[in-house]
Amino acid sequence: MLTPVKSTPRAAAWMLATILSFLLMGIAGRELSSEVGPAQTVAFRNIICLAILAVILTVKGWRLARTTKPGRQLLRNTIHFASQFGWFYAIAHIPIAEVFAIEFTTPIWTALLAVLFLGERLNPARIGAVVLGFTGVLVILRPGATPIDAASLAALAAAFGYALTYAFTKNLVITDRPLTILLWMNAVQLPLGLAVTGAGAGWVWPSAPLWPWVIVIGIVGLTSHYCLSRALAYGDATVVVPIDFARLPLAAVVAWMMYGETVTVYVFVGAAIIFGGVWLNLRRG
Repeated sequence: MLTPVKSTPRAAAWMLATILSFLLMGIAGRELSSEVGPAQTVAFRNIICLAILAVILTVKGWRLARTTKPGRQLLRNTIHFASQFGWFYAIAHIPIAEVFAIEFTTPIWTALLAVLFLGERLNPARIGAVVLGFTGVLVILRPGATPIDAASLAALAAAFGYALTYAFTKNLVITDRPLTILLWMNAVQLPLGLAVTGAGAGWVWPSAPLWPWVIVIGIVGLTSHYCLSRALAYGDATVVVPIDFARLPLAAVVAWMMYGETVTVYVFVGAAIIFGGVWLNLRRG
């Protein structure tokens, strides 16, 4: 496959599609939370993604389903399932914009984990990024001034878990195709989602008005990954990542219109500090 020619407008367009996918995922997760739990929401996403991937593999060949590292795939996707569970739990209980703001710490945790587990160099930029990321989280959560609820901690744990999965992905892409990684992600997570759902309240069939959101959450589960990969193909991370910051005000406006949610100025200030750390790591790291 030929590498696409770098194009900032195309990178921006694909990144906006990524933002839309993540925003729809948050809204769909909030809508489904009125009747089903986070594990079942993940299971719905996995079922639809697997159905779409089965069609693609039937055309491209099922040989693409083979992985050279099944153990690493299993560990990566178990962590990713726990992260998604925490993310959907947070989406159901705190403002969507706050979840996205905390999620912006993922690149910072990824940079730190790359130093600890992948042997990458710890330089002043990465140290500064971690310090700014931690400061931003403190500004958002304001421990001592306001009680820290379980949903906020779940969002933070999800961001750290996503960083762990990115570290695993960096190793997997050396030998496995992106389609293979996506297939294993959904194949591993589906039985986990069904098991957790069965151990809890059990499987619940959503009411008719929620079924469109079930379809949405399955589709954006794939489009979010695909659009982000295309954005990074057309533009460097220093171009793509700043555009992602637009997700926060857009989420705040949409959540206010749909649910009457409001977020404090601390969420925006904390997110800006976190973004400063991400930008520092991109420019100097």
